[in-house]
Amino acid sequence: MPVPLLDVNAQNLPLESELQAAFTQVLHHGRFIMGPEMETFEKEVAEMVGVKHALSVSSGTDALLLALMALDIKAGDEVLCPAFTFFATAGAVSRLGAVPVFTDVCPICFNLDVNDARKKITEKTRAIIPVHLFGQCADMIPILALAKEHGLKVIEDAAQSIGAKYRGTSSGTMGDFGTYSFFPSKNLGGFGDGGMLVTNDDALAEYARVLRVHGGKPKYYHHYVGGNFRMDTLQCALLSVKLKRYAQYTADRQRNAAHYIEALSKLPGVVQADPTHCKCVSTQDTWLSAQHAKIVLPVSYAHNEHIWNQFTIRVLGGQRDSLRDHLVAKKIGCDIYYPVTLDQQKCFADLPAASLSGCEVSHRVAGEVLSIPIYGELTETQREEVIAAIGEWLA
Repeated sequence: MPVPLLDVNAQNLPLESELQAAFTQVLHHGRFIMGPEMETFEKEVAEMVGVKHALSVSSGTDALLLALMALDIKAGDEVLCPAFTFFATAGAVSRLGAVPVFTDVCPICFNLDVNDARKKITEKTRAIIPVHLFGQCADMIPILALAKEHGLKVIEDAAQSIGAKYRGTSSGTMGDFGTYSFFPSKNLGGFGDGGMLVTNDDALAEYARVLRVHGGKPKYYHHYVGGNFRMDTLQCALLSVKLKRYAQYTADRQRNAAHYIEALSKLPGVVQADPTHCKCVSTQDTWLSAQHAKIVLPVSYAHNEHIWNQFTIRVLGGQRDSLRDHLVAKKIGCDIYYPVTLDQQKCFADLPAASLSGCEVSHRVAGEVLSIPIYGELTETQREEVIAAIGEWLA
């Protein structure tokens, strides 16, 4: 049985009548930009994550860009961000003429290594962007402490982690700004591009709202040069329909992750990552060698609530592509997030050497990671197909 990496229709089509009703409502009132459904959706998200202000925007990328603009990040400023993540994190920095400085990541949770970030702070550093990758929060207490010590702004890139928790607090709500994405493949996936910017700071929220509409307030009176960062009313209306089911979507993904971990851990050569090895690759390597590990399963830290945007395994010994090819041949969906680290991207080749150094763990995991299907609508039969295919490859 073919198993896709993601099946958006399995989630969306059961809601067809409600989605059509939401569309009809917007069609009839005709307020396609910043209509009433936008304000409703913003309030719903703010309540769900526990934040004072939520601003719907045109994409997760534009949420990052708007946050940087609202924090007055300028050309020449340095911004710390992990080397192992999606391009938008550093791309938004570079678009403002600022300099992304790439930090290494932890091989256990895949998130920013605060110890490496500390080494890369200079007099030009103005901000840090921790990414809550694959649905699990970065270690925010030391990150926030580092930022406070050096007077840095903090933007949480929570594109993959809306609803995830760190010590009981929602991702995106701990820094100066948090950013979410509603790209169709996200856990709360829309019907096109869309994003959200959140903050607890009243002044930053008001400034961002003005920047969102070309820096104009009132209309046609422009105090700043902003951008066109609005999310369509229709997207807000459709996402509101799905937001009511979001807790169940999360529970379903968590159920699938738990099943994978239980079943795959029984296979020879498969181990689950140990959180006690966080940020310590040498200790982990010694342990993995003793375990004769071939595949490392992801782990949710005890202090986190993981929402499993991806279930990303590590395939050791240079065998990742072999497993990928085997799964593809079995018609099992899988993908590599991400095969090339940001410091290795051609467009950043001319950055200062200090921006590109010391990302060895990132390079390593980029050569090992493989994501397998985890979406909530995955059936028990489909899960067993995935597990059996991996077991066959290991045999």
